[in-house]
Amino acid sequence: MSTKANINGKVWRFGKDIDTDLIIAARYLNTSVPEELAPHVMEDADPDFVKKMSVGDVIVAGENFGCGSSREHAPIALKAAGVAAIIAPTFARIFYRNSFNMGLPIFELPQSAEIAEGDEVSIDMDAGTITNKTQNKTYNFTPIPAFMQELIDAGGLMNFAKNEVEGK
Repeated sequence: MSTKANINGKVWRFGKDIDTDLIIAARYLNTSVPEELAPHVMEDADPDFVKKMSVGDVIVAGENFGCGSSREHAPIALKAAGVAAIIAPTFARIFYRNSFNMGLPIFELPQSAEIAEGDEVSIDMDAGTITNKTQNKTYNFTPIPAFMQELIDAGGLMNFAKNEVEGK
């Protein structure tokens, strides 16, 4: 079971096929420092995104989110910018794995198109539910397996491994 089971945030909408270059443009890949990547998240899709969003907000997108190159910078930058989670019908497989390895929770939800920008959502990772508080609708998703929730709780694979080595 997750110790951080609930995520609550405002929704920001993006379309389908949002590739890793839209998430963090290649021109910023001269660094892996999260704080330097964060101001440029989604810059080419919405230049004001980071200025408009708040820490803890949620991205809801169309299918195939995170397609393109396999860069780990994309989930690192999203997490550093304060994005709490991403909801989409499907994710590119490498982005899916990189997100969990970096400690960024993502949720596959076929009905994600029903969630509008500006809606407030609550995600219960243990129960496997996403509640759209604005529309008073609840959706079910397959709960994240316990071992993957542990990765998120630890802040990513590296922190998880460090904790295991240190016996925490």
